[in-house]
Amino acid sequence: MSAEFDVLIIGGGAAGIGAARRLARSGIPVLLLEASARLGGRAWTCEIAGYPLDLGCGWLHSGDRNSWTAIADASGIVLDRREPAWGIQYRDLGFPPAEQNAAKQALAVWRERLSVTPPASDCAADAVAAGSEWNAYLQALSGFISGAELERISATDYIAYDKASTPCNWRAPSGYGALIASSLPLNLAFRPSSPVESVEFAPCGVKVATATGTVQARAAILTVSTAVLAGSTIKLPRALDPWRDAARLLPLGRNEKLYLEIVGGSPFEPETQVLGNPRDAASGAYYIRPFGRPVIECFFGGEGARLVEKRGPVVGFAYAIDQLAALFGSDVRQNLRPLIASSWSRMVRIGGAYSYAVPGHAAARQELARPFEDRLFFAGEATHHYDFSTAHGAYDSGVRAADEAIAALGLPPQARNET
Repeated sequence: MSAEFDVLIIGGGAAGIGAARRLARSGIPVLLLEASARLGGRAWTCEIAGYPLDLGCGWLHSGDRNSWTAIADASGIVLDRREPAWGIQYRDLGFPPAEQNAAKQALAVWRERLSVTPPASDCAADAVAAGSEWNAYLQALSGFISGAELERISATDYIAYDKASTPCNWRAPSGYGALIASSLPLNLAFRPSSPVESVEFAPCGVKVATATGTVQARAAILTVSTAVLAGSTIKLPRALDPWRDAARLLPLGRNEKLYLEIVGGSPFEPETQVLGNPRDAASGAYYIRPFGRPVIECFFGGEGARLVEKRGPVVGFAYAIDQLAALFGSDVRQNLRPLIASSWSRMVRIGGAYSYAVPGHAAARQELARPFEDRLFFAGEATHHYDFSTAHGAYDSGVRAADEAIAALGLPPQARNET
């Protein structure tokens, strides 16, 4: 059976789209396979109540060097470059200035320890001051940033991201997920609703079985999440066990978003933010009326996201409303209605939010990014050395994997050198 395409891309998220855009410029036959009916992966903008709401990634982190910034600008998509309201507790509700300063100092000390005198264990929790009253606060932030508790996180991995990131965090009012999903080249072959069931090696490359048929190519780029790669959803050859082992060392954290609709008069001011309870590791962070819209984005990470995952969105909404009522007064309950909730951890073809490295295994990212025999290439946020957990890290990894495939297939120099 001859190869039908030069390259197959498995997964239509930010990494798959990055690879597709690079390969499309080379003019070679490419097919993108996506398990769901939509593009974007963990980037997903939903039109709810007349507003584009991001259930997945919503901020262009390190916006001044984020690849999606250039794509948005070239496409005429407006970006909001204002500073976010993060870290500014609206009217100091439930978090007096003295306590905010103490909590921020505890965070600064922890980060300095990670950077200057990292623990020999490489465990981020071992840099925390024992018995500090702000350890629950640090755990909550760890949940928001990494999706997991400090005990689970590699200090080396965390600092690699922290040192590389910039303070520019921007938004697309029309939705980050919408920006990503709209960026696939129009002339590229795309098969949605085609979940991959197995990948095999064939004499001329790879053979991929999907729910809609089997396709063969000279090479493939695998962009699925580490949860999928390490799991049993896709049957993979035994030769790929080292890559699956690396994926297990880069599990997906737990992060979920819930949106509340604001109805009637209320004390909620546009573009403000509150932390529900700085002494609760499961606390939500609440971004109020983004872009002036009558919604509250409720963000849960780590312990809080696991509560939503295990007990369901009804409990999650009740928990969020309880925290907001404790800060703004019980009367606001009548102004808040559940609107929509994510469920990333329950999605079989995704399995969580974004990756973190377990202590002692930050190098697993490089291991996961290695090509196999110049015919199977790996991309996705988890394969990026320092921009992991981001849509731009995923995109850049897709471009890198595409360049590796172009070189391995022996394409003309002009294809290899395109930017």
